[in-house]
Parts: sequence; structure tokens; C-alpha cells
Amino acid sequence: MAEEKDKLQDENLSEENTPQADGETENAGSAETDGTANEPGKAEEAQQSKEEVKEEKKDRKKKEKTDKKQEALKEKIEELEDRVKRQMAEFENFRKRTEKEKTAMFETGAKSVIEKILPVVDNFERGLAAVPEEEKGAGFAQGMEMIYKQLMTELENMGVKPIPAVGEEFNPDFHNAVMQVESEEFDSGVVAQELQKGYTYRDSVVRHSMVAVVG
Repeated sequence: MAEEKDKLQDENLSEENTPQADGETENAGSAETDGTANEPGKAEEAQQSKEEVKEEKKDRKKKEKTDKKQEALKEKIEELEDRVKRQMAEFENFRKRTEKEKTAMFETGAKSVIEKILPVVDNFERGLAAVPEEEKGAGFAQGMEMIYKQLMTELENMGVKPIPAVGEEFNPDFHNAVMQVESEEFDSGVVAQELQKGYTYRDSVVRHSMVAVVG
């Protein structure tokens, strides 16, 4: 009887320990299952992180390439602007130089024409001075006077003016002294007589006045 009792106790102990072992086995299996399930998630996160880093590097390289293009384009634009400014400055200098040369050529040509007209003016003045006093009212003399006045008006409109002479202090820039005279009316060094009129054209002398100066 004692043996049978011990046998029963051993069986009871065995049955009590068996569920506990099964529970441990289930827990161990669950832990293994959880660990196995977490491994793909971590791998996916690592792969995604690598792709993000790769994408960031790609974007950074693309931005650097774009910045370099923009910088090169900016330098090219500045170079072209500088070239255009230089060409505009050269053209402006050329325009001014051409305008100056054109003006000088016009002035030279105008002075040449005026020099040829002045003897005609001299002849008009000599002719009018030679008209007798009693004939100055005649039609011919009046016609000559009118033509002379018209000619002088047009010359004046062009900028041609007679040089003041009699009573003016002698100035070699405007007067050409051909003789010295005695005079009670004027002081020494003053123009006492004008032998031929002088003229200026726009502040430049076309012909000096031929004068007699008090000595």
C-alpha cells in the first residue's frame, strides 16, 4: 500500500509540472516569434534610411550643379554687359569725334566761302561810295544799296560780323597795321583809319582789318 501511495504522489507531481513546462514552451515560442517578426521591420527601416541619404546626396549634387550653372551664367551676363558698355562708350566717343570733325569741316568750308564773298562786299562798298551825292536817290543807286544791305543781313545771320577798328586800341589778333599816322584826335596805339574792313565768323577771324595806327 505504501508503494502504491508513493506512485500516485509521483504521478500527481508529474502532472502538475507538465502544464508549467508547456507554458514555458509557449512563452519561449512567442518570444522567438516576436523576435523573428521584428527583424524584417528593422531591415526595412534601415533600407529606407539608406534611400533617404542617397536621395539627399543626389539632391545636394543637383543643387550644386544648378548653382554652378547660375554662377557661370551670371559671369557671362556681366561679361556681356561690360562689353556692351565698352562698345557704347567707344561709339559715343566716335560720334563726338565725328561730330567735331564734321563741324570743323563745315567751319573751314564756310570760312572759305565767306573769304570769297568779302571782296564782293568790298566792291559794293566802293561802288556805293563812288556814287555822286546828287545821284544817290536814283533807282540804280537805291537798287545797289538794297542788294548790299540784304547781303550784309544774310552774312550777319550766318555769324559774320565786321571787326571794330577806328577808335579801338590796336589788337594784333584782329588788326593788321600797315602804317603809322599822326593824330590829334586819338592817342598813341589807337586805330585812326580803316583801310580795309576785317570780319569774324563765329568768334574766329576770317580776315584781319587793314588799319593805320597812331604812332
